Amino acid sequence: MFTGIIEEVGIIKIIKPVSGSYKITVSAGLVTNDLKIDDSISLNGTCQTVVQKSDKEFSVEAVEETLRKTTLGKFHPGNKVNLERAMRLGDRLGGHLVQGHVDCTGRIQSIQSEGTGKLLLIEFPIEFAKYVVPLGSVCIDGVSLTIAKKEINRFMVSIIPHTWKMTTFCELETGKYVNLEFDIIGKYIESINDSRIENKINNKNKSYLEQFIEQPDL
Repeated sequence: MFTGIIEEVGIIKIIKPVSGSYKITVSAGLVTNDLKIDDSISLNGTCQTVVQKSDKEFSVEAVEETLRKTTLGKFHPGNKVNLERAMRLGDRLGGHLVQGHVDCTGRIQSIQSEGTGKLLLIEFPIEFAKYVVPLGSVCIDGVSLTIAKKEINRFMVSIIPHTWKMTTFCELETGKYVNLEFDIIGKYIESINDSRIENKINNKNKSYLEQFIEQPDL
């Protein structure tokens, strides 16, 4: 579990194809201080497992499903990447609850400069529109942000100068794809609601006690 508060921007050093997957080696200074093999780490919002570790580098293995659903398959040596170690129980939750399970990728439609901040307009697949809530949370390339405006299959976020400077956002361009993870709370609510509807359709909305009483004698 992560918070969407980026700790450091690392640099992709090596990408080695391995039977359809990628072994990705990242150079970093801060996060490697206490990183261990088998630890979880977020790369641009994608939860990965550390499989190798040296003084200032670590490696992860991005499998085929990860490469299909995220932007990790577009990584090249020299690319910068947002990094966050898994949160500790009891840490301050500076952003929001982020799993590191990317839902889809979105495309940057426009980048607008304001007096101090930046406005990003992002297009995403329409089937995820139900998870986009104005003033709700969204994770973009691992960064926890607040949705400022929603359209049919687009939303806008406002980036403060500090976030723009301290993440890979400063290298974003129109047309570029980013990883999106929508708020997990909305997904749980949807799942519970769908389950209730299914139970009503199948007449399974009776309590456990009622179901037990009505079962035939053995």
